[in-house]
Amino acid sequence: MIPLQFNVSLKPYNTLAVDVEAKIFCAVSTVDELQQVLQSHRNESLLILGGGSNLVLTSNFDGLVVHNRICGVDVLEETEASVLLQVGAGENWDDLVVACVGRGWFGLENLSWIPGSVGAAPIQNIGAYGVELKDVLVQVETVQLSDLSRHVFTREQCRFDYRDSVFKREQKGRQVIVAVRLRLSKAPRLKLDYGEIRKNAEHWGYDCTNMTPVDVREIIIRTRSEKLPDPAHLPNVGSFFKNPVVSRAQFEKIRSTDPDVVAYQQEDGVKLAAGWLVDQMGFKGKRLGQAKVHDRQALVLVNEGSDSKDVMVLAHQIQKSVRDRWGVELEIEPSIV
Repeated sequence: MIPLQFNVSLKPYNTLAVDVEAKIFCAVSTVDELQQVLQSHRNESLLILGGGSNLVLTSNFDGLVVHNRICGVDVLEETEASVLLQVGAGENWDDLVVACVGRGWFGLENLSWIPGSVGAAPIQNIGAYGVELKDVLVQVETVQLSDLSRHVFTREQCRFDYRDSVFKREQKGRQVIVAVRLRLSKAPRLKLDYGEIRKNAEHWGYDCTNMTPVDVREIIIRTRSEKLPDPAHLPNVGSFFKNPVVSRAQFEKIRSTDPDVVAYQQEDGVKLAAGWLVDQMGFKGKRLGQAKVHDRQALVLVNEGSDSKDVMVLAHQIQKSVRDRWGVELEIEPSIV
């Protein structure tokens, strides 16, 4: 039998440090254990927890919370050019990055220092500094909740988009991710031209023509740490808002009044820098009760309390201000439960 706990505080299991309780709580370390506990609690509301780094808990959870600890990193195939890995969903994402760059495998280094578990990565299609998970992902393995059968989603079936996937849309609440397969390269595939990465690398004395994945990881971590707070010290969920994509006509209208707007051309429109929008509205460093906008990164909301009420009120104020000024809708990135 899988040990169950009752009325368990979820504060240690979410990086926003919200102190709410789960009616029933358990941890699973194998797919069989996951299937067993789901089978025996079919009538309970369900919440699957990984690292809790992209989650805003708003109240006690009247149901079953399953902490996914399904681990393992296995080499399925290795050639002179690449390696195919199968990784358990319960693995810590950054620990995986450390292991891969240490072997000289390219593909994950730009995704360094992102908190959370491997199982959460496909849901969000995590990305940073010009790289997204979809660039290296081959397959996602799941347990389907309707009948507890095993399924495999190809990269195409995952329907990845910016911070989005089929697991946030049609398959939301229908699948539990148990493993991913990733193909990494043994040959250098450096991506240094997003934002300030190349400039920082040159400033810090790196040779951008001859870099290892460890070198890139060092640069990414140093760059991120200058802007983003560590959730272990300042509870947060990283970027609270997605970068909105607007039509080219709407972008030109915005640029006519704000010529210094930070934006990136996309196939389907223009992506605006949400941090710039929030910063322009004067929210950087602003406090509301026990919530605060980080003073170095306007996209990060810090929680200084034990609940998430003030964080959500502050988030809605930011959304309204941006909407009123530019007619742009800021979408909240973390899941609200």
